[in-house]
Amino acid sequence: MAVAEHTPETPSPGEAEERTPTVIADDLHIVYRVHGRGGKGNATAALRRIIRREPSTRIREVHAVRGVSFVAYRGEAIGLIGSNGSGKSTLLRAIAGLLPAERGKVYTDGQPSLLGVNAALMNDLTGERNVVLGGLAMGMTKEQIRARYQGIVDFSGINDKGDFISLPMRTYSSGMQARLRFSIAAAKDHDVLMIDEALATGDKKFQRRSEARIREMRAEAGTVFLVSHNNKSIRQTCDRVLWLERGELVMDGPTEEVLKAYEEETGK
Repeated sequence: MAVAEHTPETPSPGEAEERTPTVIADDLHIVYRVHGRGGKGNATAALRRIIRREPSTRIREVHAVRGVSFVAYRGEAIGLIGSNGSGKSTLLRAIAGLLPAERGKVYTDGQPSLLGVNAALMNDLTGERNVVLGGLAMGMTKEQIRARYQGIVDFSGINDKGDFISLPMRTYSSGMQARLRFSIAAAKDHDVLMIDEALATGDKKFQRRSEARIREMRAEAGTVFLVSHNNKSIRQTCDRVLWLERGELVMDGPTEEVLKAYEEETGK
């Protein structure tokens, strides 16, 4: 890779006192282990093994995150960029405590919330019931959910073209489901909120609302991580970017500086 790794400038002593770390990744390694034979094969051979219930002969290891280190501070919005399979989503899941570290450590101050996990929606329940359950799953009280319910529905735009909030989630498009998930998550003040491609769904009006809400969460002293292939969204919402490739941290720095290097390297 032609781009050298870059880290943000060290703050002065006065600035350091005011900055509160929320996430520290220290030489983090994440390894997936999957059963498989490896090598090449054809469909007939694979089907024969399944029918005969032949056991896998070995365990394959996928080194998804390789020695990543960084410190995130309260009030930052951090974009994660990189090609498909670069380790962005895996890194978020590790920060959320959903994946164990092979080596290294992740330290968090407060409760990390990964969008789409804490607000787990159930297809057979109505949107209304999912708002309540999603809010409870994120730690909101019933009183808080009641007070914020209409704002969640309005923000999502679910009812813009009819009373969809009273229908089962299975009747929603994937975009509607994603908008409702984001709206539920955005209704709560988070210590650390991680968003994986949520802004890729919905129309431009919803994307603008989402981007504005991320800026508000930053102002409320939370920390936001945003995975997106949309560089425009990253530019409009993030003040810092982590660039990952093949599980390694290529560059860490101010948004425009990192995106410029990324675009020059990849042509995206």
